[in-house]
Amino acid sequence: MSGPAADELREVEDKAARVRAILRAEGLDAIVLRRVSSFAWATAGGASYVNAATDLGEAALVVTRDDRIVVTNDIEAPRLAAEQGLARQGWRMIASPWLGGIDGAIAAETRGLAVGSDAPARDEVDLRVAVARLRAALRVEETRRFRDVGRRCAAAMAEAVQATSPGQTEHEIAGHMTRSLVRRGVLPIVTQVAVDARVFAYRHALPTGAVLAAYAMLSFCGRRRGLVCSLSRLVHFGALPLELSRKEEAVARVDAALLDAAVPGARLRDLFAVAVSAYAELGFDGEWRLHHQGGVAGYEPRELLALPTSDEVLSADQVVAFNPTIRGTKSEDTACVGAAGAEPMTEMDGWPTLAVEGRHGVRLRPRVLVIR
Repeated sequence: MSGPAADELREVEDKAARVRAILRAEGLDAIVLRRVSSFAWATAGGASYVNAATDLGEAALVVTRDDRIVVTNDIEAPRLAAEQGLARQGWRMIASPWLGGIDGAIAAETRGLAVGSDAPARDEVDLRVAVARLRAALRVEETRRFRDVGRRCAAAMAEAVQATSPGQTEHEIAGHMTRSLVRRGVLPIVTQVAVDARVFAYRHALPTGAVLAAYAMLSFCGRRRGLVCSLSRLVHFGALPLELSRKEEAVARVDAALLDAAVPGARLRDLFAVAVSAYAELGFDGEWRLHHQGGVAGYEPRELLALPTSDEVLSADQVVAFNPTIRGTKSEDTACVGAAGAEPMTEMDGWPTLAVEGRHGVRLRPRVLVIR
């Protein structure tokens, strides 16, 4: 076998081997992957969900030392086998009656076995962190897919901003983002919009009926083939107030420092320290206490956060999404780790930028788009 199908099968088999390495290291007989993100990772992009808002799908994967099993209901089994490609990937399908759910079938397949899980039930070993590390360690082809998602998300954001104007509600602006993403084959799983005073009041602003007068923050996380891309942009109608200009430049510089430091071998806790130091140097000491700074991305918006206790080490071709904030401003792109720092995959042509000099040369970070 050769071509895309063979490449996909090699990816699936490699990931099963990685799961089995954890199985052996933990002395287990089986690992159950229940999370939507883990299912997508292990199946090269399969979708186990029906309700996009859930973390746990309508199917689970059971990986043993010598078998790969999909446990689902009889509603989802045909779609997963055919459209999601699990039949050609070699998964053994178990379809339970929809009335009873899938827990009983999972229990039957793992009865008497030592079991771990990414969403542990009673008596299962908690493997949430271990599996998150697997999802975060992207293969080359996954990084290529991520770049494609990044391009689609950047185009969707550009279209949404272009459609935004004073007098619109946050719900309308969120509609622009959703429509722009979906028409590009990207599923919005997080949609945030804040206008005017709400930009300054909330770090996570769910859309409301508030009407845009002058200032808007647009943010989303978009999923395609399981991979999740994060992106934020800000737009101001009319002259930008001086204090807001000072803040947007500072937050762009914090973001540039994080991206500059995101090289293979860097530890997440060291990146956290970079952010804390940058805030202080720019006159905004303590802003980091009001929101996390992002971290490693993958099949979740953030697989591993940059925290003062994080010993995780970055590797080449991993993907990061940092999101430094200073009250009323934010800087966020999704980027690929490389020897010269992390390269944004969601850059938008024509967007105003700030040039920041770093260890690896000049880095361009987005500014507030001012429309006069």
